[in-house]
Amino acid sequence: MSVEIVYDAFLKSEEPLKPGDIQIITGLEKADVDKAIKALKKEGKIDSPKRCYYAAVK
Repeated sequence: MSVEIVYDAFLKSEEPLKPGDIQIITGLEKADVDKAIKALKKEGKIDSPKRCYYAAVK
């Protein structure tokens, strides 16, 4: 569930986001955001254009 919420936040963003930004946008706990980012990276749905920032693959 949290994976879809986090992915949706990445899709709506025009710029790469930090995990802390995702926490603020979604209201999820840090651990849930970290797990979702890890899962999305593994699925190839997001990438990291620069250190500690993530963006949806388009």
